[in-house]
Amino acid sequence: MSSPSIALSVNLNKVALVRNTRHLGIPSLTRAASLCLQAGAAGITVHPRPDERHIRAHDVVDLATLMRDWPDREFNIEGNPLHNLLACASDIRARGLPVHQLTFVPDGEGQFTSDHGWNFPADAATLGPLIAKAQALGARVSLFMDADASAMAAAKAVGADRVELYTEPYAAAWGTAQQEAQLQRFAAAAQAALDAGLGVNAGHDLNRDNLAAFARRVPGVREVSIGHALIADALEMGYAETVRAYRTCLV
Repeated sequence: MSSPSIALSVNLNKVALVRNTRHLGIPSLTRAASLCLQAGAAGITVHPRPDERHIRAHDVVDLATLMRDWPDREFNIEGNPLHNLLACASDIRARGLPVHQLTFVPDGEGQFTSDHGWNFPADAATLGPLIAKAQALGARVSLFMDADASAMAAAKAVGADRVELYTEPYAAAWGTAQQEAQLQRFAAAAQAALDAGLGVNAGHDLNRDNLAAFARRVPGVREVSIGHALIADALEMGYAETVRAYRTCLV
């Protein structure tokens, strides 16, 4: 697989959300994943919440089984480690299936969508043992974080391998007078993460309009996880063309 400098992981939650409105099993998550991987996506992301409003437990198993046939790609599972994330990952590993990355997100059980990162030093004591458990499963751990440069050293100290920068503030500022300030803020946070020895991921409300500028200006980004906008585009363009369009933004 020829790769752009930043890996694209496709979040399939919204595919599952559509499927769950009926009992017909369509659209298929494994078919969606296959088409995205064939088009060059570097990985697949899911965020199984306890209420199974979109991704269900069997989806995680089905997708992990599929990912076994794509050894050069990655499977990323997001979620709150205080809810179902670690149990889900433990089940996958017990089946001998791959989980490459666990992204810890501090969302509530009924929360509409992820909207903030972990808080340091308040969350440090809680996160340390959970990160160790996740890493014992053989998974890399990424912490969902606001673009706060001052928090990156603490994220490293608690044991994280990477951070995922929560990019909604940047996306909301796109096309406004605040766009440049937000780009500078995210660039500073990414540099602080790199200086602390962390890998840098990013995600939330990134799309074909704002992604290329983010990729150019924010240093050291290894992976972006994109779901809502990408799946919305795929409804019009198809999975393959959409994945190719997003990958072009990352070159």
